Amino acid sequence: PRGEPAAATGGGGGGGSIPAIDPGALQDVVALAGQVAAQVDELLRNVHCGLQALTALSVGCIQTYRDGVESLGEAADLSIRAMYALVARCEELDRAMQPVPALAKRIRDMKGTLERLEGLCK
Repeated sequence: PRGEPAAATGGGGGGGSIPAIDPGALQDVVALAGQVAAQVDELLRNVHCGLQALTALSVGCIQTYRDGVESLGEAADLSIRAMYALVARCEELDRAMQPVPALAKRIRDMKGTLERLEGLCK
């Protein structure tokens, strides 16, 4: 019969006819598609939340690393300044101690003189 859809003909033997679709099966497919879509939505929400948590954790780690690097730089700078101050004090001490060898020689000379005087007094 012309003008009738192929599915409605009842499969009259033509090789090109489309079989009739069961409405119950179609409803089952639609229901399953809805379930799959809901599960995909839930999965994407979970992935989104997980990515947000990982991003927040990464930001925290980066900030901690930055703070550590800054404090390390400050500590290194303070240590270098302290080292230069120590070197300057050592140089000052070295200059202040320069007369000590000459003073030690005078003390030895005086000691020798005192020993000779003691020898004469005995």
